[in-house]
Amino acid sequence: MRLLNSLNLRGWLVVGTAVFGVALAGAVATFGSSARAGAALEERKLPMKFNWIACEPNCRGWISAVGIITADTPKEFEEFSRGRQLGGATVVLDSSGGSVNDAITLGRRFRNLGLLTTVGVSLRGGPSTRPAVAPEAYCESMCVFLLLAGKKRYVPEAAHVRVHQIWMGDRADDAKAASYSAQDLMIVERDIGRLAKYTFDMGGAGDLLSLALSVPPWEELHELEAGELKLTNLVTTDLVADVLPHVDISAPAMAELAPKTQARFGAEQEQAAKSTKTAEAVVPTGSVATPAAATQK
Repeated sequence: MRLLNSLNLRGWLVVGTAVFGVALAGAVATFGSSARAGAALEERKLPMKFNWIACEPNCRGWISAVGIITADTPKEFEEFSRGRQLGGATVVLDSSGGSVNDAITLGRRFRNLGLLTTVGVSLRGGPSTRPAVAPEAYCESMCVFLLLAGKKRYVPEAAHVRVHQIWMGDRADDAKAASYSAQDLMIVERDIGRLAKYTFDMGGAGDLLSLALSVPPWEELHELEAGELKLTNLVTTDLVADVLPHVDISAPAMAELAPKTQARFGAEQEQAAKSTKTAEAVVPTGSVATPAAATQK
């Protein structure tokens, strides 16, 4: 068997039919077109891209991070950050996850820069509209651990934060029927250890690992309830102004795009040594993720 570049928490995408837009500087705007929702979904299917959303003079602006975390994502972020003063900026995440090892690398870079994190769809605005953040967005799988990298972390009530187990990316679609070697099990356990160390280094709780590792790939992702977001320490503030000053979210949220699941609680902790070769991220192509082409590292 050929190994891929990094281990992945496989995520499923849920297609939204509308997004709720929140305008900056006290103005509230609603963006509900299916075309805009479809465009957001298409971006989530692609490798992660970073964009700076400027909103001067009303606010400093923020970083939009949309898409799948791949082996190239840390390098893409370094290229994006070159020449920019990003210290203390906010990252707005909209992602179904991706590569474990590369998400860890990127998350540590976020923390070193003192970045703040939240979940949402970034809307640039236009001649007559201001930049906005639509809170009805998705942060799934390894995106959740990028969220954890923020020095301050805010999750809108309308956002969907979902977790599940680590699995071999090239066998996640039919995990029960696939075959696994002792080497495969070693890779999975080693990367669970690396993820555990990262979680604790970022100030996360063991409950986050327990919740994620209790959901096998043949089950629906577990959506974290408000209480679980706090239990796992994914949320450090209930005030959007702590991460995105001048954003007004007082308008009522639209109906959620998917039902929340029953809460699960636990507290298991694991740590292990640095990983070397692992399996790579899968890239979703629809409602269910499919594996990327194999490469040798």
